[in-house]
Amino acid sequence: MSFTFRRALTVLGSTALLSTGVAATSSGSAIAEPPNIPDPATAASMLSQLTVRPDGSQDGYDRDKFPHWSNQGNSCNTREVVLRRDGTNVQVGDDCYPISGSWYSPFDGATWTDPSDVDIDHMVPLAEAWRTGASHWTQAERKAFANDLNSPQLIAVTDDVNQSKGDKGPEDWKPPSQGYWCTYARMWIGVKYKYDLTTSSNEKAALNDMLDRC
Repeated sequence: MSFTFRRALTVLGSTALLSTGVAATSSGSAIAEPPNIPDPATAASMLSQLTVRPDGSQDGYDRDKFPHWSNQGNSCNTREVVLRRDGTNVQVGDDCYPISGSWYSPFDGATWTDPSDVDIDHMVPLAEAWRTGASHWTQAERKAFANDLNSPQLIAVTDDVNQSKGDKGPEDWKPPSQGYWCTYARMWIGVKYKYDLTTSSNEKAALNDMLDRC
């Protein structure tokens, strides 16, 4: 099955309005949030267009079928790029690994100064993507999904909070910080829409409830 996704994020015949956060500057200022988060109205429209279908089988799933973290040039891999993007006053060594900086995790409101305390969350978990359409993609297409720096698919968060999320959808897991639920739903929907992934009825209901907080 060929892998296609809605690159232009077009909704109802017009280009979607997106929140892109604070642009990086030459001084190394951190971007406040991942790029291309749809605004609440656009997210609601995107959600209404997702195919509602029970999740598929987990059979055949393996994280190795979503290769990450990819080389992004300048000795940096995808994880290191996100750490630099999402952190504050991040300084890196010749190998691109952070040697100083801080990271605010919007999932739980915690701030960390050791990058080992920070995970890069796949907003739509790899196993969730597998169950909702990615099992039909090629490995190269799954690699692109797992390393996507151009959508709100990757974000730096507290490691144990990310581990508590696991591969759960919003019907089963939400960030501890309820004030982030609106943004979380918008990010999730933006990714599912871009990659034409399906949603279950319970997932859709949970996302609508979270959008009601916007």
